[in-house]
Amino acid sequence: MDLTRIEAVLFDMDGTLVDSDAAVERAWRVWAGEHGADPATVLEIAHGAPAERTVRIIRPDLDEAGVTAAAARQLELQYDDLSDVVATPGTAELLAALTLPWAVVTSADVRLAKARLGAAGIAAPVLVTVEDITAGKPDPEGYVRGAELLGVAPSRCLVVEDAEVGVTAGRAAGATVAALKGVDGDIAIRDLHELARLLGL
Repeated sequence: MDLTRIEAVLFDMDGTLVDSDAAVERAWRVWAGEHGADPATVLEIAHGAPAERTVRIIRPDLDEAGVTAAAARQLELQYDDLSDVVATPGTAELLAALTLPWAVVTSADVRLAKARLGAAGIAAPVLVTVEDITAGKPDPEGYVRGAELLGVAPSRCLVVEDAEVGVTAGRAAGATVAALKGVDGDIAIRDLHELARLLGL
């Protein structure tokens, strides 16, 4: 795929720039236990999506206040669980060499995003969190907002994702999507070292 037309890069955070999978799973397992839900089922739908979306699917019986409280509890379980949160392989090298404008678009809230990025040693020039939008992934709003903040048309952006809901969001925004972990995107990449090579860095 020709990436010469790409003018900006929009990165997902968890599992893409930041290896936080273990922390995310620990939090959802605890949450599932508190709500009498099957952890495997929860984890199958939770990755890459806003907490509220997962809560609505797992607990359709909750009213709006209940959903908000349950999602807040899930995030609370993650805020201070940073012991094994690190940058993913190739992240430091890619970001050091990247000359295109870039942003992080995450389903986390700003407190969690800053905590995880900080733990991984990443300073995002532009950050779009779930608090900046009205609809989270798989809705394209976050990626459209990221492109807008960078002053680049979404069709000229490369979205980098590791979750199906994120790939769906990136494609719906009109961007080209590079996907990790065997997820079906426009471009399959093993890690960010490979992405750096594709971008000619």
